[in-house]
This record gives sequence, C-alpha cells and structure tokens, in this order.
Amino acid sequence: MKILKDILYKVAIEAVHGTTDIAISKIEFDSRKIELNDVFVAIKGTLSNGHDYIEKALSLGAIAIICEELPSNIVNGVTYIKVKDTNEALAFLSANYFDNPSHNIKLVGVTGTNGKTTIASLLYQLFKKAGYKVGLLSTVKIMVDNEEYKATHTTPDSLMLNYYLDKMIGAGCEFCFMEVSSHGIHQKRTEALQFVGGVFTNLSHDHLDYHNTFAEYRDVKKSFFDGLSKDAFAITNIDDKNGAIMLQNTKAKKLSYALKSYADYKAQILENQLSGLLLKINDNEVWVKLIGSFNAYNLLAIYGVAVELGIDKMEALRLLSELESVSGRFQFIVSDLKITAIVDYAHTPDALENVLKTIEDIRTKNEQLITVVGCGGDRDKTKRPIMANIASSLSDKAIFTSDNPRTENPETIIEEMEKGVEPQNFKKTVSILDRKQAIKTACQLANPNDIILIAGKGHETYQEINGLRHDFDDLKIITELLQQLNK
Repeated sequence: MKILKDILYKVAIEAVHGTTDIAISKIEFDSRKIELNDVFVAIKGTLSNGHDYIEKALSLGAIAIICEELPSNIVNGVTYIKVKDTNEALAFLSANYFDNPSHNIKLVGVTGTNGKTTIASLLYQLFKKAGYKVGLLSTVKIMVDNEEYKATHTTPDSLMLNYYLDKMIGAGCEFCFMEVSSHGIHQKRTEALQFVGGVFTNLSHDHLDYHNTFAEYRDVKKSFFDGLSKDAFAITNIDDKNGAIMLQNTKAKKLSYALKSYADYKAQILENQLSGLLLKINDNEVWVKLIGSFNAYNLLAIYGVAVELGIDKMEALRLLSELESVSGRFQFIVSDLKITAIVDYAHTPDALENVLKTIEDIRTKNEQLITVVGCGGDRDKTKRPIMANIASSLSDKAIFTSDNPRTENPETIIEEMEKGVEPQNFKKTVSILDRKQAIKTACQLANPNDIILIAGKGHETYQEINGLRHDFDDLKIITELLQQLNK
C-alpha cells in the first residue's frame, strides 16, 4: 500500500477536495480495472474521455480521482485532485508509485521515423553479448533481461513503462533501450522518466493523421531532446536535414553520426552485399551481417551509444560484427529455385524507398524485382499515393494489396494508392485485395534468381480487419508458398 500524498511529487495540482493522507492500492486509467481503494486517472483520449467514467470508477471502489474537470457531484470520503493535464499527472504518479525506477537504470531513448526498433533491439543484443543484464522496450517485444513480454504499443503507457522498468531493476538490469514514439512524447508517457541518452534516427512522412503538420511532428520529436539533462548525451543523424534541429536546445552532450557529413561517428560503406556490409567506422574496418545504407546508419548510432556508455571502441566493433538482424527488418530467405524473398516492415515512403534502393544496390539487374505492398487503414492517408509511386517506379512489378485495413474499406485504400502511379508505370502494377493471394501471385510471377519484396507488416503476425486480428505472418506465408513452387 502507498500513501496518496507520497505519489503526488511533481504533479501540477490546481485544486484538492478531500485528504491526500490516505492509503491507496494502485493507479488505473481504465475504469474497468478499478478495484477497492484504487486511484482513477481520467484521461481525455482520442476515442473516449475518462471523465465520463468517473462514476463507474467510484462504483467499483476508487478512493481518489485525478481529473482535469471536477465532477458536479462530489462524493464524501473520496479525494478529488484537479490537474491541468492528466496525461502528465499519470506519468509522475506512475513513476512515484514505482519509486522512480528510471533513476536506477541507464535508460536510452531512440526516436525518429525509421530505425527505432532496429537500433533499440540491436543495442539490447549488443549489451547482452557484452555480458550485461539488459532491458528492451520496443514495438516488437519487451525484454526484462531474458524474460520476454508482448508489446502492444511502440511506447507503452506511463504505468506500463514504470512497471517494466521496475521489473528490470528487480532483475538486476543495468541498461534499458527504449523506442520513443511521437505519440508517446506528445501524450506525456515519457515525461517523468530520466534518460542517460537519446538517439535521433531520421524524420520523414508519417503520422500526419495524428500530428496536424510535419513541423508539429518534428517539434514533438525535438521536445524529447529538449528534456534531456546536462548529464545525458544526445546523438543525432546529422545527414538528416532535421538532425541538427534536434540538438538546438538540448542541455545534453551533443554528438552526431553520419555517412556523408563530418561527424563524431563517421562511417563509409566499402562493400554492400546480400551477405552483409563492410564498413569503415572512424578509420576501423568491420564486417557486419546487416544490409543496406539505412542499416549502416543504424549500426553507426549503435556504435556511438555503446562507446558513450563505456564500451571500449574495438570491443564495440567486435560486438557489431556479431549482431543479427531484427525480426521483420530486411529478413530474407532464398528458395531452392534461387528466388530471394525479403520481408520488411517498411510502412512509410522513406522506409520503402530505402529498402528498394538497397535491393537495387545489391542486385545484378539480370533479375526482376517484384514488390508486394499495402497501406494501413485509419492512418495517414496522404502517404498512400506516394508509396505506390515509389513501389511502381523502383520495381519491375508492383502488386498493391491489403495491409491492416482496420475499419477502412481495403478497396478504397488501394484506389488511393493507385492515384500515385505515373502513366509510364501503369503496366507494371496490379491490385489484388487478398494479401495472401497477392503474395502467391508474386511467387507465380517470379523466375529463378528474381527478388520478391513483401513490405509493410514485417514482424507482425496478424492482419487487423474491423477490430479483429487474424493470424497472418508474411514470412511464414512466403516460405510455404516458395516451398510449394519447389515441388
């Protein structure tokens, strides 16, 4: 049991009705989870308003209410605390409830449009190989040293963040690497956390369904670096035109990485093959198992973070050479007929272009490249024609299909994609609504030595249609279909 007044540290309180000197069981922002003597935090979400569920929370036994608007009916024996922002309040309440676990672990946040999962996951992998107990908070999974938990969001809510950080402390973890999404920053989920470092990857077209403008999206990312302390480090991709902006107002130690510009951590690609990359990093050569210039950037950021966190430079290079690719990020298989199938999470224009250009760099041009791609429903619609244009321009054949249509009509999504195809590329495209049939068609069109790219879902093992998740694994399906071709 905790005392309410003890978990209110740093919460911006505007008014209090009742006493804060009461024992509370736990904190909840979902009224359905409320039990006797819980604190209910009324969050104004995008789909529902927690203030509408205060009475329900009270009926289930809530003893304290944290809200932005006090209800007209004040119940005796219940403490009401009015705050300006319940998202921010939840962040501090959660951190205080779990005794501020981020203060007792070296927490590094990775933000940007593309590369977050790869960098965070490979940092976890590298530090595990170096012999440390490590935590990971990523889109793909949550790791508490060797214990794996399912991830539901890129950046979990404040309660879950502090809950898992507390578990990491209990498991003896010294480091935690965490994806920090623009949604997570904007909704104050990371507000009360103490980071020892931050990484900026890049910024491109994404989430404009949530953020009103690209400038707003950029500035939300920047605010993460603005909040770092003078004892932290901030490492940015200086080749990205927004890289320098991220460091403008940070108090943290400013560092940079680049392939094209002068930087603290500089790399040159000496060889780029399907089997890996030969890189020259700050005058030392290293062979790595990952592919493409976008992974050269990721590995450079990982190297910089490792060195800043105290790993010897040569040891960091050795560990880089042992890293394995992340699930759903440029994962490839080669069939008996020598057809190469690549599965990648690329779901933004920039990510798709990066993957297609990487394939272009390593192919012989004697084979055809067939791309299967869709766009998610209930998300940024403006990127749909752009992605279709990129796929049809940089592929020999492009098959447009369903991604996660969610509550949208998949036919409408594909029609919006088709608007981006330039006249000279019409003959290269075909639209197939059923994703499995689209992948099967790609296999049937492929000849020996051809390359098939299946983009958009990567590590996901489901397809979301009208609120239901159906089993669907791109890698599993393409593997089975190619095996059938072999027979």
